[in-house]
Amino acid sequence: MLDKDTAHIQMLPYQRPAAVRRTYSSAGVEDLIEKTASRMKDRDLARMFENCFPNTLDTTVKWFSESDGQYQSFIIAGDMDAAWTRDNLWQIQAYASLLSVDSAIKKLWQGVINLHALFISQSPYANSFQPPKNSGISSVGDHVVDMHQDIVRPPIDPDVVFEGKYALDSLAAFLRISNTYVQQTGEKSIINRQWLAALTAILTVLHEQSQSTFDERGNLREPAYSFQRPSTTLTTFRTMDLTNWETAGVGNAVRGGTGLIKSAFRASDDATVFPFHIPSNAFVAVELARTAEIIQAIDPELAVECSSLSRSITHGIYTYGVVNHSVYGKVFAYEVDGYGSHLIMDDPSPPSLQSLPYLGFISASHDLYQSTRRMILSREGNPHYLIGSELEGQGSPHIDLKTMWPIGTIIQILTSNNDEEIRYCLDTLKKSSAGLGLIHEGVDVNDCTKFLRTWYAWGNSAFGEAIIDLAKRKPEILFGSGGKGKDNTVVKL
Repeated sequence: MLDKDTAHIQMLPYQRPAAVRRTYSSAGVEDLIEKTASRMKDRDLARMFENCFPNTLDTTVKWFSESDGQYQSFIIAGDMDAAWTRDNLWQIQAYASLLSVDSAIKKLWQGVINLHALFISQSPYANSFQPPKNSGISSVGDHVVDMHQDIVRPPIDPDVVFEGKYALDSLAAFLRISNTYVQQTGEKSIINRQWLAALTAILTVLHEQSQSTFDERGNLREPAYSFQRPSTTLTTFRTMDLTNWETAGVGNAVRGGTGLIKSAFRASDDATVFPFHIPSNAFVAVELARTAEIIQAIDPELAVECSSLSRSITHGIYTYGVVNHSVYGKVFAYEVDGYGSHLIMDDPSPPSLQSLPYLGFISASHDLYQSTRRMILSREGNPHYLIGSELEGQGSPHIDLKTMWPIGTIIQILTSNNDEEIRYCLDTLKKSSAGLGLIHEGVDVNDCTKFLRTWYAWGNSAFGEAIIDLAKRKPEILFGSGGKGKDNTVVKL
């Protein structure tokens, strides 16, 4: 906890629920909060870290179960009792460094993997899931979104699936959670029959979604997946003729043989314009390569398949996903179709173009990444980079053209080696908190008091991860000269 002697200079409020109301506890997390926050020279940042880092554990572990030594963890996104595969990854990613030393985090992580393996093996095209029947938690009603009007192919079971929006990054998220667990603990016990069934389902989807829109004779190929939802919001539904069963909800056409994988939706849950979403392809390429390594001795055939797919996707990204920009030179496109059409923009939520080094796809110092980064962090290069009277940062077509997403600023910190840029981003995050000491999903660039979601566990965890990263990589920014705390001791995390 923060030093009581400095409490009077705090400008931001304490936002953690009382201990008895917290949904999960970890001694390792509490120790890391104490070790880090008490040494931070900026007390507002310290208070934000204290509020944000444990927020997923404090508020979103809706159900945790142990039966016969098997754990299951149902972690909600924050604003409704459904679990998003991708959100769960970024919610617990901040605790990765504790996997080898904290049994509570280890059990929670195992529980997420086990439950996701069950979900994905049943419905690999879904992006979010209902509470398990044995959890005792009521299913989220379809009044929350217009799910009862969705037409999804293949059909979904509403008792299991909350929403059937196929997003490539959701599958990559499961692989990253699993790979990180094995990397940090050295244990492969999670690679069981259910997990391998989930991996097999993922690989089936990847092969299906690598197919061109047309067959060898030029005829429309029957799609493995389609999604329709009546909506006035363009980013909610997939394009093509909604009155024609052959093309309804299929999306724009793609060329075959590119090595790239289609994604119907982005990390924002917005529909893609061109189905080859480059950041998601980069994400899954990295995680397939990691997966191949951890299962080599368990299932050599699957390992070869994962490795081969990873190489094919990576080749496709550099062949079809790199374009010449008139101002910035060679850059990564956000989305492509393999025919030459491409979309120049970025979305704040990872996987994003800005997050490529964070995902492990490319070095942050690489010229191609740097030119891409300059493009997406400029008003001239990225239509969704917003500059207002109070804030600036990456926005998203998911909302509007005046709302920046602090998650983009957090990714900017995680991919920067420039002290001045990092300090500026930290100040931006403090301002965007609007005096609450928490991370919001979106904030009006002209009025910080107008924001989306006071309860946004993904963003809160991401902020905590950024602080932990800086404590190791740039301690002088947080703790002062030489990385020393107020008691003049060198901070070691």
